[in-house]
Amino acid sequence: MTALSSFDHVLFIDPLEKLVFKKDSSLQLALALKKSNRKVGLLFEEDFYFSNKEEPLFKIYDFDGEFEGSYLKSFDLGNSYEITLHKRTIVHMRIDPPFDTRYLRYLWILRSLKEKWGITVLNDPEGIAVHNEKMVSYELEDAVPTYVGSSLSGFKKFFDRLNLDQENPYEGLILKPIDLFQGIGVEKVSKELAFDEVAKLFEKKKVDYHGPVVAQPFLTEVYNGELRSLYFDGKELGTIIKTPPEGEFLANIAQGAKYHAVKLEDDVAKRCEAMSLEFSKRGVPWIAYDILGGKIQEANLTCPGLLVEVSHAVGKNLAFDLVEHIENYCQKITDKF
Repeated sequence: MTALSSFDHVLFIDPLEKLVFKKDSSLQLALALKKSNRKVGLLFEEDFYFSNKEEPLFKIYDFDGEFEGSYLKSFDLGNSYEITLHKRTIVHMRIDPPFDTRYLRYLWILRSLKEKWGITVLNDPEGIAVHNEKMVSYELEDAVPTYVGSSLSGFKKFFDRLNLDQENPYEGLILKPIDLFQGIGVEKVSKELAFDEVAKLFEKKKVDYHGPVVAQPFLTEVYNGELRSLYFDGKELGTIIKTPPEGEFLANIAQGAKYHAVKLEDDVAKRCEAMSLEFSKRGVPWIAYDILGGKIQEANLTCPGLLVEVSHAVGKNLAFDLVEHIENYCQKITDKF
């Protein structure tokens, strides 16, 4: 066992009844922290607050459990107790998306706790709030042609440009909301449709998801699989390829995608490493990349997932590696310890 560290860990998580405990990344990390002799507890939304005149005295919960390989064989909530968050506390922001008003409110509170009381929050609330997981990939030099917005005239220009590009023919369009997850709202649109019909789908997407729509050419590479690569502070933890079920195009494990471990191509690994190191400077060291056709499609930084699945695929419980990476990172970014 590793010696008890100088850090206290508090995982701010969703109610347990919302989680699939066997393969939940947050619970996997929590149990790995405990098995590594770290001081760790769970904080739930009903016990979370900010008070500017009183030190943050929070009710958190003990827990116990066992691993079966990388999966959680058991996980049991224990008794609650109170602790005061302090300058040796790491609060892990592990509330699941969607990134909605509720989510943003928690980020505001976490930021104030950080500024007022000197705690460390991973990933940093300002880093999460400023950087949309999809938009950060669209800004890259080699990004897939992408439209984001609510303007129908702007969308038509994008649509026309795709059809005029003879060197890069496309099979169809993908329309999706900018801020959801697990394939929610993702729609494939046939290339055979006239713009008037596509425009109706675009407008409906705006109404259904209350705002800007993302449009991209459909990448047929997805049939061969989409990569999920986990990084922490510039270091690759592990990578898998997720293959959609026969006849489907969403490479989502929750919807039946198969997966196995793979090695990243060197050029892709270098881009992921560089992006990860840059985000580490902004307080966002933990990133889960979605990569398709050699291009980063998304950089999951709100609550990076699939730690259990990647661990299972590579044959090693990566949560224990993550414990060491987290504490090394916190020692590096601050001199308050």
